[in-house]
Amino acid sequence: MDATIPGGNPVVPTRTGTTSTTTGTRVGPGPAGWSVGVDVGGTKVLAALLAADGAVAGTHRIPTVRGPDGLVAAVRTCVRALAADHGLPLDALSGVGVGVPGVVDPATGSVEHAVNVGVEHPFRMADAIAAALGDGVPVRVENDLNAAVLGAAHTVDAVPTPRDLAFLALGTGVAAGLLLDGTLRRGARRAAGEVGHLTLVPDGLPCACGQRGCVEQYASGRALQAAWPSPDGRPAPLVLFADAAAGDARAMAVRDRFAWAVAGAVRILVLTCDVDRVVLGGGVSGVGEPLLEAVRAELARETAASPFLASLRLAERVHLAPRDVPVGAVGAALVGRGEVV
Repeated sequence: MDATIPGGNPVVPTRTGTTSTTTGTRVGPGPAGWSVGVDVGGTKVLAALLAADGAVAGTHRIPTVRGPDGLVAAVRTCVRALAADHGLPLDALSGVGVGVPGVVDPATGSVEHAVNVGVEHPFRMADAIAAALGDGVPVRVENDLNAAVLGAAHTVDAVPTPRDLAFLALGTGVAAGLLLDGTLRRGARRAAGEVGHLTLVPDGLPCACGQRGCVEQYASGRALQAAWPSPDGRPAPLVLFADAAAGDARAMAVRDRFAWAVAGAVRILVLTCDVDRVVLGGGVSGVGEPLLEAVRAELARETAASPFLASLRLAERVHLAPRDVPVGAVGAALVGRGEVV
Protein backbone atom coordinates (compact mmCIF):
# COMPACT_ATOMS: atom_id res chain seq x y z
CA MET A 1 0.00 0.00 0.00
CA ASP A 2 1.15 3.54 -0.66
CA ALA A 3 2.56 4.98 2.53
CA THR A 4 2.79 8.66 1.60
CA ILE A 5 5.88 8.23 -0.56
CA PRO A 6 6.42 5.82 -3.47
CA GLY A 7 7.71 2.55 -2.08
CA GLY A 8 7.76 3.91 1.44
CA ASN A 9 6.61 2.28 4.65
CA PRO A 10 5.02 4.11 7.57
CA VAL A 11 7.48 4.66 10.38
CA VAL A 12 4.77 3.87 12.92
CA PRO A 13 2.89 0.73 11.78
CA THR A 14 0.73 0.47 14.89
CA ARG A 15 -2.35 -1.74 15.12
CA THR A 16 -5.91 -0.63 15.61
CA GLY A 17 -8.16 -1.79 18.43
CA THR A 18 -8.40 -0.93 22.09
CA THR A 19 -4.74 -1.33 22.92
CA SER A 20 -1.81 -2.42 20.81
CA THR A 21 1.62 -3.67 21.79
CA THR A 22 4.86 -1.75 21.50
CA THR A 23 6.13 -1.72 17.94
CA GLY A 24 9.62 -0.42 18.60
CA THR A 25 9.36 1.87 15.58
CA ARG A 26 10.20 5.55 15.83
CA VAL A 27 8.18 8.64 15.11
CA GLY A 28 11.07 11.06 15.32
CA PRO A 29 13.37 12.76 17.76
CA GLY A 30 11.83 14.48 20.74
CA PRO A 31 12.26 15.43 24.36
CA ALA A 32 12.55 12.71 26.96
CA GLY A 33 9.33 11.39 28.44
CA TRP A 34 6.19 9.57 27.42
CA SER A 35 3.26 11.46 25.95
CA VAL A 36 -0.34 10.78 24.99
CA GLY A 37 -2.07 12.19 21.94
CA VAL A 38 -5.85 12.22 21.67
CA ASP A 39 -7.66 12.67 18.36
CA VAL A 40 -11.23 13.83 19.01
CA GLY A 41 -13.68 13.11 16.21
CA GLY A 42 -17.41 13.32 15.73
CA THR A 43 -17.97 9.64 16.50
CA LYS A 44 -14.82 8.39 18.22
CA VAL A 45 -11.97 9.49 20.46
CA LEU A 46 -8.70 7.73 19.59
CA ALA A 47 -5.62 8.07 21.78
CA ALA A 48 -2.04 6.95 21.25
CA LEU A 49 0.78 6.56 23.76
CA LEU A 50 4.24 7.55 22.54
CA ALA A 51 7.28 6.26 24.37
CA ALA A 52 10.25 8.48 25.16
CA ASP A 53 12.01 7.29 21.99
CA GLY A 54 9.01 8.10 19.80
CA ALA A 55 7.60 4.57 19.54
CA VAL A 56 3.84 4.09 19.54
CA ALA A 57 3.29 1.88 22.57
CA GLY A 58 -0.47 1.53 22.44
CA THR A 59 -3.80 2.96 21.39
CA HIS A 60 -7.16 3.32 23.07
CA ARG A 61 -10.49 4.11 21.43
CA ILE A 62 -13.87 5.02 22.87
CA PRO A 63 -17.05 6.65 21.49
CA THR A 64 -17.26 10.44 21.48
CA VAL A 65 -19.44 12.01 24.15
CA ARG A 66 -20.49 15.42 22.85
CA GLY A 67 -20.16 18.58 24.87
CA PRO A 68 -17.37 20.02 27.05
CA ASP A 69 -17.93 17.71 30.02
CA GLY A 70 -18.21 14.62 27.86
CA LEU A 71 -15.05 15.42 25.90
CA VAL A 72 -13.02 16.09 29.04
CA ALA A 73 -14.21 12.81 30.55
CA ALA A 74 -13.36 10.92 27.35
CA VAL A 75 -9.84 12.34 27.17
CA ARG A 76 -9.27 11.59 30.86
CA THR A 77 -10.48 8.00 30.37
CA CYS A 78 -8.15 7.42 27.41
CA VAL A 79 -5.11 8.92 29.10
CA ARG A 80 -5.61 7.01 32.33
CA ALA A 81 -6.29 3.75 30.50
CA LEU A 82 -3.10 3.97 28.43
CA ALA A 83 -1.01 4.96 31.44
CA ALA A 84 -2.43 2.13 33.55
CA ASP A 85 -2.00 -0.45 30.79
CA HIS A 86 1.70 0.37 30.61
CA GLY A 87 2.35 0.84 34.32
CA LEU A 88 2.97 4.58 34.05
CA PRO A 89 2.04 7.11 36.71
CA LEU A 90 0.47 10.20 35.18
CA ASP A 91 3.34 12.38 36.36
CA ALA A 92 5.64 10.31 34.12
CA LEU A 93 3.99 11.89 31.09
CA SER A 94 5.81 14.80 29.49
CA GLY A 95 2.49 16.01 28.20
CA VAL A 96 -0.93 15.30 26.73
CA GLY A 97 -1.95 16.71 23.37
CA VAL A 98 -5.50 16.90 22.07
CA GLY A 99 -6.49 17.40 18.45
CA VAL A 100 -10.02 18.72 18.18
CA PRO A 101 -12.10 20.15 15.31
CA GLY A 102 -13.07 23.78 15.41
CA VAL A 103 -11.24 27.06 15.96
CA VAL A 104 -8.42 26.43 18.42
CA ASP A 105 -6.15 28.93 20.14
CA PRO A 106 -3.08 26.82 20.98
CA ALA A 107 -1.68 29.57 23.21
CA THR A 108 -4.65 29.50 25.60
CA GLY A 109 -5.94 25.99 24.92
CA SER A 110 -9.35 27.42 24.07
CA VAL A 111 -11.74 25.82 21.55
CA GLU A 112 -14.85 27.22 19.88
CA HIS A 113 -17.09 26.53 16.87
CA ALA A 114 -16.45 22.79 17.26
CA VAL A 115 -20.10 22.05 16.55
CA ASN A 116 -19.46 18.46 15.44
CA VAL A 117 -18.40 17.58 18.99
CA GLY A 118 -20.85 19.82 20.84
CA VAL A 119 -18.63 22.82 21.60
CA GLU A 120 -20.08 26.04 20.20
CA HIS A 121 -18.87 28.72 22.59
CA PRO A 122 -15.28 29.38 23.74
CA PHE A 123 -14.16 26.58 26.05
CA ARG A 124 -10.78 26.45 27.78
CA MET A 125 -10.32 22.78 27.04
CA ALA A 126 -6.65 22.49 27.99
CA ASP A 127 -7.28 23.89 31.48
CA ALA A 128 -10.30 21.65 32.02
CA ILE A 129 -8.43 18.51 30.96
CA ALA A 130 -5.39 19.39 33.05
CA ALA A 131 -7.62 19.85 36.09
CA ALA A 132 -9.36 16.53 35.43
CA LEU A 133 -6.07 14.64 35.10
CA GLY A 134 -4.29 16.30 38.00
CA ASP A 135 -0.66 15.46 38.83
CA GLY A 136 0.51 18.58 36.99
CA VAL A 137 0.38 16.95 33.56
CA PRO A 138 0.87 19.61 30.86
CA VAL A 139 -2.02 19.66 28.36
CA ARG A 140 -1.88 21.32 24.94
CA VAL A 141 -4.71 21.60 22.41
CA GLU A 142 -4.44 21.94 18.64
CA ASN A 143 -6.81 21.87 15.69
CA ASP A 144 -7.31 18.26 14.61
CA LEU A 145 -6.05 18.79 11.06
CA ASN A 146 -2.97 20.61 12.27
CA ALA A 147 -2.27 17.63 14.52
CA ALA A 148 -2.91 15.25 11.63
CA VAL A 149 -0.46 16.96 9.27
CA LEU A 150 2.19 16.82 12.00
CA GLY A 151 1.49 13.11 12.46
CA ALA A 152 1.60 12.52 8.72
CA ALA A 153 4.93 14.33 8.37
CA HIS A 154 6.43 12.35 11.23
CA THR A 155 5.23 8.96 10.01
CA VAL A 156 6.53 8.97 6.46
CA ASP A 157 9.66 7.05 5.65
CA ALA A 158 11.55 9.95 4.13
CA VAL A 159 14.92 11.53 4.79
CA PRO A 160 14.80 14.38 5.40
CA THR A 161 11.34 14.64 6.90
CA PRO A 162 9.00 16.50 4.51
CA ARG A 163 8.81 20.21 5.29
CA ASP A 164 6.01 21.10 2.84
CA LEU A 165 3.03 18.81 3.18
CA ALA A 166 -0.77 18.98 3.19
CA PHE A 167 -3.05 16.50 4.92
CA LEU A 168 -6.34 16.54 2.98
CA ALA A 169 -9.10 15.12 5.13
CA LEU A 170 -11.97 13.62 3.15
CA GLY A 171 -14.54 13.02 5.84
CA THR A 172 -17.96 14.43 6.57
CA GLY A 173 -16.50 17.66 5.22
CA VAL A 174 -13.27 18.57 3.44
CA ALA A 175 -10.35 20.53 4.89
CA ALA A 176 -6.57 20.43 4.98
CA GLY A 177 -3.80 20.76 7.53
CA LEU A 178 -0.77 22.60 6.18
CA LEU A 179 2.90 22.21 7.05
CA LEU A 180 4.87 24.85 5.15
CA ASP A 181 8.65 25.10 5.42
CA GLY A 182 8.43 22.88 8.47
CA THR A 183 5.95 25.15 10.25
CA LEU A 184 2.23 24.78 10.83
CA ARG A 185 0.26 27.31 8.83
CA ARG A 186 -2.75 28.26 10.93
CA GLY A 187 -3.57 31.54 9.21
CA ALA A 188 -4.36 35.03 10.45
CA ARG A 189 -7.79 33.89 11.64
CA ARG A 190 -6.88 30.20 12.03
CA ALA A 191 -8.80 29.33 8.86
CA ALA A 192 -5.88 28.17 6.70
CA GLY A 193 -6.63 24.96 4.82
CA GLU A 194 -10.41 25.43 4.56
CA VAL A 195 -10.32 24.34 0.93
CA GLY A 196 -13.68 22.63 1.33
CA HIS A 197 -15.35 26.01 1.06
CA LEU A 198 -13.70 27.20 -2.12
CA THR A 199 -16.11 27.30 -5.05
CA LEU A 200 -15.60 24.37 -7.39
CA VAL A 201 -18.85 24.55 -9.38
CA PRO A 202 -20.25 28.07 -9.98
CA ASP A 203 -23.93 28.16 -8.95
CA GLY A 204 -23.59 24.53 -7.87
CA LEU A 205 -25.05 22.67 -4.91
CA PRO A 206 -25.90 24.78 -1.85
CA CYS A 207 -23.50 24.48 1.09
CA ALA A 208 -24.21 24.89 4.78
CA CYS A 209 -21.65 27.71 4.83
CA GLY A 210 -24.03 29.85 2.76
CA GLN A 211 -22.21 29.54 -0.57
CA ARG A 212 -22.95 27.35 -3.57
CA GLY A 213 -20.76 24.82 -5.35
CA CYS A 214 -18.19 24.36 -2.59
CA VAL A 215 -15.57 21.62 -2.91
CA GLU A 216 -17.13 19.98 0.15
CA GLN A 217 -20.39 19.36 -1.73
CA TYR A 218 -18.58 17.12 -4.23
CA ALA A 219 -15.46 15.70 -2.52
CA SER A 220 -16.69 14.65 0.94
CA GLY A 221 -18.04 11.51 2.49
CA ARG A 222 -21.37 13.27 2.93
CA ALA A 223 -21.44 14.02 -0.79
CA LEU A 224 -20.84 10.37 -1.62
CA GLN A 225 -23.54 9.26 0.80
CA ALA A 226 -26.00 11.59 -0.93
CA ALA A 227 -24.97 10.52 -4.43
CA TRP A 228 -24.69 6.78 -3.71
CA PRO A 229 -26.52 5.76 -0.53
CA SER A 230 -25.39 2.51 1.04
CA PRO A 231 -28.08 -0.19 0.88
CA ASP A 232 -26.69 -2.35 3.66
CA GLY A 233 -24.95 -0.21 6.24
CA ARG A 234 -21.51 -0.43 4.70
CA PRO A 235 -19.72 2.92 4.25
CA ALA A 236 -21.01 4.59 1.08
CA PRO A 237 -17.48 5.15 -0.36
CA LEU A 238 -16.71 1.42 -0.17
CA VAL A 239 -20.03 0.53 -1.80
CA LEU A 240 -19.57 3.08 -4.59
CA PHE A 241 -16.04 2.03 -5.50
CA ALA A 242 -16.97 -1.66 -5.36
CA ASP A 243 -19.96 -1.09 -7.64
CA ALA A 244 -17.84 0.95 -10.03
CA ALA A 245 -15.19 -1.78 -10.10
CA ALA A 246 -17.96 -4.27 -10.93
CA GLY A 247 -18.84 -2.27 -14.03
CA ASP A 248 -21.92 -0.33 -12.93
CA ALA A 249 -21.92 2.58 -15.38
CA ARG A 250 -23.74 4.98 -13.06
CA ALA A 251 -21.41 4.14 -10.18
CA MET A 252 -18.44 4.74 -12.45
CA ALA A 253 -19.79 8.18 -13.32
CA VAL A 254 -20.29 9.08 -9.64
CA ARG A 255 -16.82 7.76 -8.76
CA ASP A 256 -15.20 9.74 -11.56
CA ARG A 257 -16.97 12.95 -10.55
CA PHE A 258 -15.81 12.43 -6.98
CA ALA A 259 -12.23 11.85 -8.15
CA TRP A 260 -12.51 15.02 -10.22
CA ALA A 261 -13.54 17.00 -7.13
CA VAL A 262 -10.74 15.57 -4.98
CA ALA A 263 -8.28 16.27 -7.78
CA GLY A 264 -9.54 19.85 -7.76
CA ALA A 265 -8.72 20.16 -4.06
CA VAL A 266 -5.27 18.69 -4.69
CA ARG A 267 -4.66 21.13 -7.53
CA ILE A 268 -5.69 24.04 -5.30
CA LEU A 269 -3.28 22.98 -2.56
CA VAL A 270 -0.36 22.52 -4.92
CA LEU A 271 -0.94 25.70 -6.90
CA THR A 272 -1.37 27.87 -3.80
CA CYS A 273 1.21 26.35 -1.47
CA ASP A 274 3.40 24.15 -3.73
CA VAL A 275 3.38 21.39 -1.12
CA ASP A 276 5.66 18.47 -1.89
CA ARG A 277 3.02 15.92 -0.86
CA VAL A 278 -0.74 15.87 -0.46
CA VAL A 279 -1.68 13.04 1.89
CA LEU A 280 -5.28 11.83 1.59
CA GLY A 281 -6.84 10.96 4.94
CA GLY A 282 -10.22 10.98 6.62
CA GLY A 283 -12.95 8.36 6.40
CA VAL A 284 -13.11 8.19 2.61
CA SER A 285 -9.42 7.29 2.46
CA GLY A 286 -10.44 3.89 3.84
CA VAL A 287 -11.27 2.98 0.23
CA GLY A 288 -7.50 2.65 -0.20
CA GLU A 289 -5.71 2.13 -3.49
CA PRO A 290 -8.82 2.44 -5.71
CA LEU A 291 -9.30 5.99 -4.41
CA LEU A 292 -5.65 6.87 -4.97
CA GLU A 293 -5.68 5.41 -8.47
CA ALA A 294 -8.86 7.31 -9.41
CA VAL A 295 -7.50 10.65 -8.18
CA ARG A 296 -4.11 10.15 -9.82
CA ALA A 297 -5.79 9.15 -13.09
CA GLU A 298 -7.91 12.31 -13.05
CA LEU A 299 -4.87 14.49 -12.34
CA ALA A 300 -2.98 12.80 -15.17
CA ARG A 301 -5.91 13.43 -17.52
CA GLU A 302 -6.11 17.10 -16.57
CA THR A 303 -2.39 17.76 -16.81
CA ALA A 304 -2.03 16.09 -20.21
CA ALA A 305 -3.41 19.20 -21.90
CA SER A 306 -1.23 21.67 -19.96
CA PRO A 307 2.56 21.69 -20.17
CA PHE A 308 2.62 23.89 -17.07
CA LEU A 309 0.52 21.51 -14.96
CA ALA A 310 2.39 18.54 -16.38
CA SER A 311 5.65 20.07 -15.18
CA LEU A 312 4.32 20.10 -11.62
CA ARG A 313 3.80 16.30 -11.58
CA LEU A 314 0.59 16.63 -9.56
CA ALA A 315 -0.30 12.93 -9.63
CA GLU A 316 3.07 11.99 -8.14
CA ARG A 317 2.49 14.27 -5.17
CA VAL A 318 -0.68 12.51 -4.00
CA HIS A 319 -0.41 9.67 -1.48
CA LEU A 320 -2.58 7.86 1.02
CA ALA A 321 -2.25 8.25 4.75
CA PRO A 322 -0.66 5.00 5.98
CA ARG A 323 -3.33 2.49 6.88
CA ASP A 324 -3.70 1.57 10.55
CA VAL A 325 -1.48 4.46 11.68
CA PRO A 326 -3.39 6.97 13.84
CA VAL A 327 -1.72 10.04 12.37
CA GLY A 328 -4.06 12.43 14.20
CA ALA A 329 -3.29 10.91 17.58
CA VAL A 330 0.44 10.68 16.80
CA GLY A 331 0.49 14.34 15.83
CA ALA A 332 -1.43 15.27 18.97
CA ALA A 333 1.13 13.37 21.08
CA LEU A 334 3.90 15.40 19.45
CA VAL A 335 1.96 18.55 20.29
CA GLY A 336 1.56 17.27 23.85
CA ARG A 337 5.27 16.93 24.40
CA GLY A 338 6.05 20.28 22.88
CA GLU A 339 7.02 19.31 19.32
CA VAL A 340 5.00 22.05 17.67
CA VAL A 341 6.70 23.42 14.58
